[in-house]
Amino acid sequence: MNPMALIIIDMQQGIQDLAQRQRNNPSALSRIGALLATWREANAPVAHVRHISRDDDSVFAPGQPGCVFHPAVAPRRDEAVFEKNVTDAFLHTGLERWLRVRGIQRLVIVGVATENSVESTARTASNLGFDTLVVEDACFTYAKADHAGRLRTAEEVHDMALANLAQEFARVVDTDMLLGEARV
Repeated sequence: MNPMALIIIDMQQGIQDLAQRQRNNPSALSRIGALLATWREANAPVAHVRHISRDDDSVFAPGQPGCVFHPAVAPRRDEAVFEKNVTDAFLHTGLERWLRVRGIQRLVIVGVATENSVESTARTASNLGFDTLVVEDACFTYAKADHAGRLRTAEEVHDMALANLAQEFARVVDTDMLLGEARV
């Protein structure tokens, strides 16, 4: 069976700057940590993706403390790290090549923000032919206004992003389900 790669999206210190906004899945970090521990124990492939902004004023600008990975899920030296400048972890990063060279066809995607980099990456993964899973309780996002200006809760934003992905682009699972059925 082909190995499944764990793809951890944008788990960086800069995300803490959004702490004043309402968010969902307060246990997401611990769930990502549990998945990461499982992958490490199995010596399975892990890729960490971080956002490096092109905007000098961003908390994710090169050299800023916001670029640093969250210590609870920081990469080890033997784990792949990819830097992106847009929402999609595949665009101009080498991630696809890294996966193809290793014969990896199955991806498990976790991280932040569900409707942003997680959704964008999962859509591209599917379009590239990868068997894609998104772990709903190991992703999170923040409240935001919709196109009409109505404030949506973080849970509403999260749920809509997962609905956008479900069936057509990815299988949406939870941590317990994934760990119960997965052979990493």
